[in-house]
Amino acid sequence: MAHDPAPAHGPGPRHVAIIMDGNGRWAQARGRPRLFGHHAGARRVREVVEACPDLGIKYLTIFAFSTENWKRTQVEVAGLMSLFRRYIAKETRALHARGVRVRFIGDRVRLDAKLIALMDTLEEQTRENDSVHLTIALNYGGRDEVARATRRLARDVAEGRLKPEDVDEETLPRYLDTRVLPDPDLVIRTSGEARISNFLLWQSAYSEYEFIDTLWPDFTAEELARLCQSYGSRDRRFGAVKA
Repeated sequence: MAHDPAPAHGPGPRHVAIIMDGNGRWAQARGRPRLFGHHAGARRVREVVEACPDLGIKYLTIFAFSTENWKRTQVEVAGLMSLFRRYIAKETRALHARGVRVRFIGDRVRLDAKLIALMDTLEEQTRENDSVHLTIALNYGGRDEVARATRRLARDVAEGRLKPEDVDEETLPRYLDTRVLPDPDLVIRTSGEARISNFLLWQSAYSEYEFIDTLWPDFTAEELARLCQSYGSRDRRFGAVKA
């Protein structure tokens, strides 16, 4: 890594989630096709993952492809799927060497068999790692996740493994894709858009949000450090009032 960002001051976020937006606009501003921006964005992921340990970030969740992204052109979708396959194949050894544990969340039904096999292999090879837990949301949507979780919960109720009266707000999270992860402390969205775009809807109920103008391919470890420092200065009360 070419730079060494200073650790965030104060109680920084343990789990950071990022909506990586702006790849297409970044490329178009340079007169290049949108996929050029996606490739630049994929390279940026490595720098952010490498920065996490110094910033006290144990969990990093990134939004790679949403359930709504299938609406993009066939050329762009096919290019993104090819990029995901190449990224996993290329980065597996480096991620494992850094002690990164990788998980994927989202519905795999529409993904091709080769990509799913690469995802399975990466998860298996890194399952014992613990330096950083990198979660990649691929064909993910928050509403879709809750719907799939509810179906699994309803099946358990129907088959007698769970009583209806025992279902509460502590029950559903056990059926979510993120059931083994803590909720995100900080959610960052790049590119100037101020919406959450169906990302971690249940999990981010008490997350702090940062909407920044930086396009994802321009996002740096230094900017991540600054946002972590800003997070550390916030007064998080979770609905309570301090005496």
